[in-house]
Amino acid sequence: MLDLAAETARPKSAAEVVDLVAEAGAAGRSLEVVGGGTKRRIGAAAADAVLSLAGMSKVIDYAPEELVLTAQSGVKLATLERLVAAEGQMLPFEPPHLLGLLAARGHPTLGGILAANLSGPRRIRAGAARDHFLGLEAVTGRGELVRAGGRVVKNVTGYDLCKLIAGSWGTLAVLTEVTIKVLPAARTEQTILLFGLDELRAGEAITRALNAPAEVSAAAHLPQAVAARAPLKGELAVTAIRLEGFAASVAARADGLVMALKSFGRAELIDVDHSREFWAQIREVEAFKNDPRPLWRISAPPAAGWRVCEALQGEALYDWGGGLVWLLSESEPARVRSIVRELGGHATLYRGHGGAAFEPLEGPLAALTARVKAAFDPNGVLNPGRMARP
Repeated sequence: MLDLAAETARPKSAAEVVDLVAEAGAAGRSLEVVGGGTKRRIGAAAADAVLSLAGMSKVIDYAPEELVLTAQSGVKLATLERLVAAEGQMLPFEPPHLLGLLAARGHPTLGGILAANLSGPRRIRAGAARDHFLGLEAVTGRGELVRAGGRVVKNVTGYDLCKLIAGSWGTLAVLTEVTIKVLPAARTEQTILLFGLDELRAGEAITRALNAPAEVSAAAHLPQAVAARAPLKGELAVTAIRLEGFAASVAARADGLVMALKSFGRAELIDVDHSREFWAQIREVEAFKNDPRPLWRISAPPAAGWRVCEALQGEALYDWGGGLVWLLSESEPARVRSIVRELGGHATLYRGHGGAAFEPLEGPLAALTARVKAAFDPNGVLNPGRMARP
């Protein structure tokens, strides 16, 4: 991974990105594509130079009445969050910043969040980042400018390039401009806490809550050892369920859900300020930010997620609503991935071990991925080695 102070190009327009990528391809050179640079250590690219989009940070169009926002990909996530909040709106997929967790400098960008397809606890209700990705302008590894999508959800037929690019971590194309959907922010929220449940029992409680007519917007479980860490510093395991919306609706749904969960023990309701603080801690995985052990981000079916820590030595934080498990474990990467695959999921190494961050692909999926890569970036110009070793 190159030092950002070294050979770094900082284009100001899509035309400049086209020229830079085309020149790199013609010269047989490769580029590490970064936004704010906050997630560079996750599957670090082995490139000849850095292409930073931090200078492409303009909000091009924001129409609050239409719930649509278009911006250059290098715009800071925090800038957008403040902008939409001033209009009583929100980024519905609740994107994490993860600065403390990754000990990162800089600021996460909208393009980086979409390229990584990162979502927070609200994914259970609102969907993932890719579900709100309406349109794009991007430069392929061939040095070609492409556009796809638009300002409405149903706007194209054929291939959905937005969903293809989301989660590709800059290996297919350089995002230069993106259009996303925003939503009205919840008027208030309330969180129900249950205490002292083990993973299996917590899973049962969350399943009951999700199956109830309560419109749950987030659900998580912190085992006792994790709940005892800063910043929560609790004495018992904590199982949390969030409700959002209008005050009267939230209160009525909370009362009904407390009754539905009474067999799981004492329930405690926390107010809107404490609820927002709690879910910010879950979103940013605050409990694990100072632990030096290797950290895994595991996606698994929610019904099987609790078995991850049962099968592997370590500590887990369950962002259960999204089928997401954050696992601290010294177990060998091959063992972690093998067990997670058996559970029907996949694992990404966010910190530690020094090995490949992403799940190695095999068989038909590997062949399909190689064909897609060849179509977009046949010469391996963009982020070589980030998601797969060259």
